[in-house]
Amino acid sequence: MTSMQPLWWFALPVLLLPLWWHMRKRERTRTDLLATARFLPAAAPQQQRVLRWTEVPLLLVRLALLAVLIAWMAVLAMPWKGDTVFIDPSLVSSPWAAQQVQSAAMSGAARAPLPADLWNWLARNEHEWRPEARFLILAPRAAMPALPPRLAHAADLRLAPPVAAGTPAPPRERHVVVAAPAERLPHWQALFAAFDTAADGASRYMISDTPTAATELIVWDRTDKEPPAAWTARLWWRTASTTGQTPSAQGLTWTAPQWPLQDVDAARALYERWQAATAQPAPYPMPAQTLAAGRKVPLATPLGRSPEWLALAMLALFALERILTHARRR
Repeated sequence: MTSMQPLWWFALPVLLLPLWWHMRKRERTRTDLLATARFLPAAAPQQQRVLRWTEVPLLLVRLALLAVLIAWMAVLAMPWKGDTVFIDPSLVSSPWAAQQVQSAAMSGAARAPLPADLWNWLARNEHEWRPEARFLILAPRAAMPALPPRLAHAADLRLAPPVAAGTPAPPRERHVVVAAPAERLPHWQALFAAFDTAADGASRYMISDTPTAATELIVWDRTDKEPPAAWTARLWWRTASTTGQTPSAQGLTWTAPQWPLQDVDAARALYERWQAATAQPAPYPMPAQTLAAGRKVPLATPLGRSPEWLALAMLALFALERILTHARRR
């Protein structure tokens, strides 16, 4: 079981057993009686245990055999999972999802969150599922992959019905950093407040004074000093004597002689240009469909196939241990 593979390394203390076995004193099975011993009173034989090293080559072989066995179990991946329903977190409590699970006759199947990169994730990890297992995928939408998915298990992709037109989508937060003198900062706040209402309020602009990983735009409305070298963003607005754009290590820089823009048409043109430059490409949607198994076995992965040399090493060590044990008895 892949989830329990690392736990096999906790079995390493088992290597102490051969050490204990080889260090304890063996009992002698042959007893020689002296002729004069009949004149002595009978007494029970007493033995004193002495810890000593014996049969060192055999000891080393047994230790190596146990170590290789533990290592083999630690990397062995055994398919143990059955039918599974991959469901998007937004659909967990929806009646539609419950209906789909029931109609697919997978009420007793395990539940798992929907992976981000669904098809590639399944191709890398489906060796954990038994050959007869099925996948039911419930999602609001799915991106069309470049190539048709080929899995070793049958997969049923079902898409949730679209949200009603009257239900507004939550606004998208867009993070902006504004570095400007105190007298011009209210103008920038008013400009981004106007942007909040653009596009039917689909975006909400969060203004801060220091950039983060989520910062999309940095406004540097200062001429008295340069911005810190550690500041980076996809887009910069800076004050300069000319209008244009310049790529740099900190990000693409748009320059203008005066910020913020006071003209309505100029502000609208700037907004449209900004949205076009930062628009995220929308993936082509994948329709709901049932995918038959396209492979006989899952793809070979580092966890899906145990190293062959470990099995050969175990076989060789076992044969050597048997040979040494037989030679010791003779």
